[in-house]
Amino acid sequence: MHTLNIGILAHVDAGKTSLTERLLFDTGTIDRLGSVDAGSTQTDTGDIERRRGITIRSAVASFTVGASQVNLIDTPGHSDFISEVERALGVLDGAVLVLSAVEGVQAQTRVLMKTLRKMRLPTLVFVNKIDRAGARHEEMLADIRRKLSPQIVPMNAVRQAGSPSARTVPISLDGSDSRSRVAEILAESDDTLLAELVAGSVPTAGRILAEVRAQTAAGLLHPVFFGSALTGQGVEALVDGISQLLPPAQGTGDDDPRGTVFAIERGGAGEKVAYLRMHSGELRARQRITSYRLEAGGGVSENSEQITALHVIGPVRGEARHPVAGDIAKVWGLSRIRVGDQVGSARGLAGRSHFAPPTLETLARPKQAGQAARLHAALVNLADRDPLIHTRAVPGEGTSVLLYGEVQKDVIAETLLHEFGVEAVFEQSRTVHLERPVGIGEACEEMGPGPDGFFATVGLRVEPATGPGITFRREVELGSLPRPFHRAIEDTVRRTLEQGLHGWAVTDCLVTLTRTGYAAPVSTAGDFRDLTPLVLMRALDIAGTRVYEPCHAFELEVPPDGLSAATAQLAALGADIRESSGDMETWSVKGEIPARQVREFERRLPGLSRGEGVWWSRPSGDRRVLGPVPVRARSDGNPLNRSEYLRHLAQGGPAR
Repeated sequence: MHTLNIGILAHVDAGKTSLTERLLFDTGTIDRLGSVDAGSTQTDTGDIERRRGITIRSAVASFTVGASQVNLIDTPGHSDFISEVERALGVLDGAVLVLSAVEGVQAQTRVLMKTLRKMRLPTLVFVNKIDRAGARHEEMLADIRRKLSPQIVPMNAVRQAGSPSARTVPISLDGSDSRSRVAEILAESDDTLLAELVAGSVPTAGRILAEVRAQTAAGLLHPVFFGSALTGQGVEALVDGISQLLPPAQGTGDDDPRGTVFAIERGGAGEKVAYLRMHSGELRARQRITSYRLEAGGGVSENSEQITALHVIGPVRGEARHPVAGDIAKVWGLSRIRVGDQVGSARGLAGRSHFAPPTLETLARPKQAGQAARLHAALVNLADRDPLIHTRAVPGEGTSVLLYGEVQKDVIAETLLHEFGVEAVFEQSRTVHLERPVGIGEACEEMGPGPDGFFATVGLRVEPATGPGITFRREVELGSLPRPFHRAIEDTVRRTLEQGLHGWAVTDCLVTLTRTGYAAPVSTAGDFRDLTPLVLMRALDIAGTRVYEPCHAFELEVPPDGLSAATAQLAALGADIRESSGDMETWSVKGEIPARQVREFERRLPGLSRGEGVWWSRPSGDRRVLGPVPVRARSDGNPLNRSEYLRHLAQGGPAR
């Protein structure tokens, strides 16, 4: 038996959780269909998910078909929880993208498909709700080809679409005409097949099916299945497609253990339970394992802990009760683990992000006096499950939380109240900016005694870098300091640059260690951690920074008579229009707009286009802020001001 890990992805309300229920029911895994409306589904287990009828956290369920164990990962559909989808993508062997035959291709669907195609992740398309009034068949295929991918092959057809009697029928390859139509699509990615078609040769049905499997596995082709999760029509064909067209998990049992943590939940005693996808090797209970984490500035941190218990998701195979390559397992005992960590090896940490980071920030305060520490601890707990919310304490103001949208803020508030017993008040969200160095700045502080001195010498140079994030290098020999002192300097540099001259995170920055010194045995790593922010911020102040705001790439479709008003409004909101094209029915406009203006344009679009405008946008790049520079409250003791910073240290504050 082989394992196949697949994700169910969709725009909100497309019916993916209902499809997951149907797949589990039809394969005999559950004996009763759950309902999203009744809050009785297998994967939406949280109280908030059941109340709201939406998926918030990724969940795993399994079924067996033939020689395959299929692990289903049901992911959120709402754009505010895109970080959950991102983490799921890194552990998948394939995906099922769910659309509604009524609502059609939505903006979030396009974002997901662009990402899936970029990753070349094998993907099937399931068009749900064929039994609902307004469901379409041929029009849906045309929309999918135009908006998602031209490389699609319908695997079944619909009879009586849009009625309770809707049913699916398989598409036969018996006739040469039907084989030729499919072969023409396949020939777009196969020169040999193209040459055969040009020569007048029509491939056999077996040859076509083999090529459909190969191109699907390569992420070049997307078979399309129509059906209904409610009635079960078309689901059997989808199950066959999952087992026959999507490739099984890859990996070997001979390598060192390596896996990715993609979800965390709390056990009955409050302990952390990590969901781990194994890429290679195997794990056993009581084994000591190291986990690796990519920090905000680009550095990698390590934690070594002992596994206390393991549980492999799905049926147990023989006597093998430990996870091996391809498995998904629940792991106990890793108290410091966090979502996104790599277990066993740091390989695969860099370059995994497929979606932009959050572009909104809010401050949370407890509604009841005296609960600030409890609120902060609860938010830190949530950040273990979702590191992209990146909580930080702002002295005298509350706890900062990063967000994708307002629905996410509402869910966090509900979670705090129902899971942690803390009622929080959130400020109005604001846009998250970033800083880049402008020039070159260098500073050094020699070791000196006294209340203002440190038993350490640190010299640093700051300058722009060509790549993203923080690059750290040394001009001093690695052996010039004990290794823990070197580590303290580098780690502190990365933490300090989370707040630049204006309080925003610094990126595209090269920091060079130019001078070091210590006095044995009195110097400690703490001396270097405390001194480094002062030297670094002095160098950054000399270099100077510019502040940038996040932008969205957008696509707008409007009727011709709404084009002028829509483009004028875009220009007024600071958008950069880069491309426009159209005909007598619709015009398409593409460009870039500041992230802070996206919701305002979405609010105005219906009035500008008589309700016919279609808007799609995604985070993409940034631009320099012109005019007044936005400033963010500091939480690091302010190393730009020596006396203020030293008071912060004297009061026991961390050097960060």
